[in-house]
Amino acid sequence: MEDRERAPGIDPAKANPARMYDYYIGGNTHYPADIAAAEAAMRASPYVQKACRENRHFLRRVVRFMHGEGIRQFLDIGAGLPTAGNVHELAPDARVVYVDNDPVVLIHAQTLMSDSGNVRVVEGDARTPGGILSDPTVREFLDWDEPIGLLMIGLLHFVADADDPYGAVREFRDALPAGSHLGISHGTAVGFEEYVESLEKAYSRASASPSLRPLERIVPFLDGLEVVEPGVVPITTWHPDGIAEGLGPDQVGIYGGVGRVRSAGA
Repeated sequence: MEDRERAPGIDPAKANPARMYDYYIGGNTHYPADIAAAEAAMRASPYVQKACRENRHFLRRVVRFMHGEGIRQFLDIGAGLPTAGNVHELAPDARVVYVDNDPVVLIHAQTLMSDSGNVRVVEGDARTPGGILSDPTVREFLDWDEPIGLLMIGLLHFVADADDPYGAVREFRDALPAGSHLGISHGTAVGFEEYVESLEKAYSRASASPSLRPLERIVPFLDGLEVVEPGVVPITTWHPDGIAEGLGPDQVGIYGGVGRVRSAGA
């Protein structure tokens, strides 16, 4: 990774979940601290790296599903570091706003996507929806009279209960035009209890630790929406397309689903 230690807000000695994720999926935008923490997590759980790659496959399927439903603009919150298979590459005719609060993500995203007329990158935090929803770029670049694909992939388990993740999702949901879609994926500890303590120790090195929730606490993120079949399920079983890492539903440890904003009176 290029030397960007002098950029404001970046601490290369502190692991970051976005950069750890980048390492899991084969990117090259990470520091030694990120590698050390990611490898500790991989030693803690035999599934974590493949699960993260499955999450990337899930993003691809969600974007293509939404695009097939006529969505031509996306708001990707907690977008993470740009790598192969970004939203704007999966839906090249769509407008995309990427949102993240990590300085490294913003630097690399803005640099790599500066020549794309259909892409914008803004700073924002999912814990403060009002700041994102009122951002001038978000308001003006997207058409809020037309459906939007809101993506919160691998994000919500990094929002602690104390920060009211359900309230944040409701605020985003209530701002979406009719016909919009919300796609989420969220990690769980259920079935993986033997790995939790070691994973928590690995992520204690990072700037944020996951709040892994059971299915019954993940499903409510889509409350008030028309949930697309097959519902909130292990991500390997959501509209599979044959491109996968070989993990079974009981191994992936991530649930995902998509909800549709109903039309008025529907």
